[in-house]
Amino acid sequence: MRGMEIERKFLMCGFPELPETARAEMRQGYLCTSPVVRIRSKRQAGRETYRLCFKGEGTLVRQETELELTEEQFRELEKLLPAPMIRKERRLYRLPDGHTLECSRVDGGEPSEFFYAEVEFRTEEEAAAFLPPSFLGREVTEEPGWTMAAYWEKKKNGLDGPKT
Repeated sequence: MRGMEIERKFLMCGFPELPETARAEMRQGYLCTSPVVRIRSKRQAGRETYRLCFKGEGTLVRQETELELTEEQFRELEKLLPAPMIRKERRLYRLPDGHTLECSRVDGGEPSEFFYAEVEFRTEEEAAAFLPPSFLGREVTEEPGWTMAAYWEKKKNGLDGPKT
């Protein structure tokens, strides 16, 4: 379980040329997008975990509650999804200021493929004070349509994903 999520989101053209601290492969789907109810499997370092996530309204700041699922629970919920799961390849990097940069390649190899990055913060003040490295692309934190739930809706309806 978490609490408040405070993060800024940026578009990317690819993974940055930085030393990685971790990699993960994820699949996620949405049981509902308003409010957001998501399931996700994450494979990292040979171990797979499963989560159910609820997200509140907001962009920079929003409520996020995550619950662990068993593989069996995840598979049962996956059967309820109206579209194929989103595939994400995530790489983590340590920024010089100590923050973690989470970069994701979404649906790699598909026409809707795109890259984005997120940086999470402890407070809104910390988020406001963050100076993004020059290699980060356009910030889309407050732009409508740049959530993964919005991408899911486009994918579910057969529309192309975001264009950077």
